[in-house]
Amino acid sequence: MKFRFAVAATVALTTGLVFAQTPSPRPAAAAPAAPAAVQIPAAPAPTTATAWLVMDHATGQVLAGENIHTPLPPASITKVMTSYVIAAEVAAGKISLDDQVMMSERAWREGGAGTDGSYSGFPVNQTAQLEEMEKGMAIQSGNDAAIALAEHVAGSQEAFAELMNSYAAKIGMKDSHFVNAHGLTADGHQASAYDLALLGRALVNDHPETYAYNKIKEFTVGSIRQHNRNLLLWRDPSVDGIKTGHTSAAGYCLLSSAQRGDQRLIVVLLGGASEKQRADDSLALLNWGFRFHETHKLYEPGTAISTQKVWKGKAAELQLGVAAPLLVSVPRGRYDELKAVMDVPRELVAPFAAGQAVGSVKVSLDGKVVAEAPLVAVAAVEEAGFFKRLWHSLLMWWNA
Repeated sequence: MKFRFAVAATVALTTGLVFAQTPSPRPAAAAPAAPAAVQIPAAPAPTTATAWLVMDHATGQVLAGENIHTPLPPASITKVMTSYVIAAEVAAGKISLDDQVMMSERAWREGGAGTDGSYSGFPVNQTAQLEEMEKGMAIQSGNDAAIALAEHVAGSQEAFAELMNSYAAKIGMKDSHFVNAHGLTADGHQASAYDLALLGRALVNDHPETYAYNKIKEFTVGSIRQHNRNLLLWRDPSVDGIKTGHTSAAGYCLLSSAQRGDQRLIVVLLGGASEKQRADDSLALLNWGFRFHETHKLYEPGTAISTQKVWKGKAAELQLGVAAPLLVSVPRGRYDELKAVMDVPRELVAPFAAGQAVGSVKVSLDGKVVAEAPLVAVAAVEEAGFFKRLWHSLLMWWNA
């Protein structure tokens, strides 16, 4: 059947979701009632965390969470934002991994060994290669390295914070604001669990080579060897990041990510009670997410998922598809229960350019939309000649 405005479509489990085209020619024998779906258990919510969430990396869907949009002190998870800015500036050719970065007096005094926070140990008033300085920040959580890098990139930490907020807005972080590069408590310095998950997702997608620093278990500067504070790197080989954080105001925080097979999850925990507890709770959330959810690619770009009649075109039909892969995360075993709905104008009149948005497709489970995307023209349909357009005008008037 042809799809018109907001016509529901059934889905089938084949190479992906497909729209049913015709009903059965005659009623089939009644099938035995399917057993009720087994409900997945609730996520193992941390008892001491202020906010937490589990996000599917591929789709950005939040699988579970609490207080996910509440702005909170992010502590040293801030350094993931610093890493993202540096990676973006390197990619833009504005700085280089081979640059020599000065460990300034300010960076040493505000973030060095004489402070209460974590430090890298690079000597004051001496330079180090940018890549090495960034590892000291990512692996050792060096506050001194974060300040020195900020000064190198933007001239001052204050100017660098403006860059952080600019990139945060580009990523889509709406509940966050940064005033420093390291994450020590400061007025107005805050981020939500949801925003930090978006940040981790963006670092994996946009700058995987920088993301890889976060799985290194130890790093040595001079005679000082320090271990990565992310305990999950030793507990689970699927975990490859991302960053810990702790201050008295923020509590114990952890932004973690793991990949098992083709599936990657991101977990954020803010305001935990201890270093061990944040690791225990984060691993429990990762295990829950992998055990009870699966990610599927529904549609590939360039492939027609519906064919619509076109008026006044050289071609009689318009093929519709998606511009980017459409993915969905669903509870395991429930993929074949997905329902798709297309929203397409009742009458389509040529011309259409390839890639032109024509409508939308929404995929739902239990009445809740779990994925949606614009429908676009897979190929162009040019306008027909004068006489065909005139004839179609008459037909459209008659049908109306």
